[in-house]
Amino acid sequence: MKYNDIRHKTKSVKIKDKIIGSDNDILIQSMTNTDTLNSNATLNQILELERAGCDIVRITVPNLESAKTISVIKEAGVKIPVVADIHFDYKIALECVKLGIDKIRINPGNIGEDWKVKEVTAACKSEGIPIRIGVNGGSLEKHILEKYGAPTSQALAESAFYHLDLLEKFGFYDSVISVKSSNVKNMIEANRIISSQCDYPIHLGVTEAGDSYTGLIKSSAGIGSLLCDGIGDTIRVSLTANPIDEIKAGRELLSSLGFYNKGTIQIVSCPTCGRTKIDLIDLSQRFKDAIKGFDTKGKNLKVALMGCVVNGPGEARECDVGIAGGRGSAVLFRHGVIIGKISEDDIIPTLLNEIKKLVTEK
Repeated sequence: MKYNDIRHKTKSVKIKDKIIGSDNDILIQSMTNTDTLNSNATLNQILELERAGCDIVRITVPNLESAKTISVIKEAGVKIPVVADIHFDYKIALECVKLGIDKIRINPGNIGEDWKVKEVTAACKSEGIPIRIGVNGGSLEKHILEKYGAPTSQALAESAFYHLDLLEKFGFYDSVISVKSSNVKNMIEANRIISSQCDYPIHLGVTEAGDSYTGLIKSSAGIGSLLCDGIGDTIRVSLTANPIDEIKAGRELLSSLGFYNKGTIQIVSCPTCGRTKIDLIDLSQRFKDAIKGFDTKGKNLKVALMGCVVNGPGEARECDVGIAGGRGSAVLFRHGVIIGKISEDDIIPTLLNEIKKLVTEK
């Protein structure tokens, strides 16, 4: 069954030349961690993220002075959509719209009085700019927090609907919902509630997840569970790390679930055991380094690195190509069928050559 067969059908929301929702690709996002007042540093990081495969990038705009960086970004010809993260001051949101930002991220509840929210929605509607409603455990409205006593999944979902109602009150429907929590179970349940009750596109993420190890585990559990339910239109794997790592993690997560359609090489490797007679751990890392930046021409490929021939070809028969190690050598196979035997030193060059053949095959 293909993912789109189970995917929750949502509205399409256009952000620059990208579309979030419906049957469109699940987009990978990240956020700059530079000082937005430093225009050059922020621009350079955005360009780096763009080269790494980021689909949408967010920048924080804490004051009117930092909003000027939007002009620098626009003048540089950044291709991917840029989102302005706004808190508290509606005037900053209006300035970002004026400067040509592609999307606004707000928590309507902390913008202030309804008339301020109305002004922001009117400006966005006039320029065709979507709004991402951002809700997390630390931003719940007082009356909702008092009702539930804690930032539960129900509280998070109710906050999201509260904000949606506020935007709809002013005739704005070009919204994307983002409900995040550092509590993985709460994040999962809140998004399930939202998905069951509306058709707005959903941005998935586990906030304050941790570093590139713990953060990846928590994000994979939260985001992955929902994607397997057919929920989610865009994702951010939030890590206390270089933002580039978020893109790599997001791509790997989508690829592992069969949701990434832009060309990638997925490595399938065994955990090793006493039967393993080659240094598979070192081999896996060297192979991973060897395929960095490899152009698969849009094809998604699977490469198996297996420790022995006992289960290797059989367990990896779904892979396009792979090896199963022996003592100083390995067997080479395609889709589980052995096609040759190679020395241990020739494993990586041979696999790269086989991948090149697969890429050029029609």
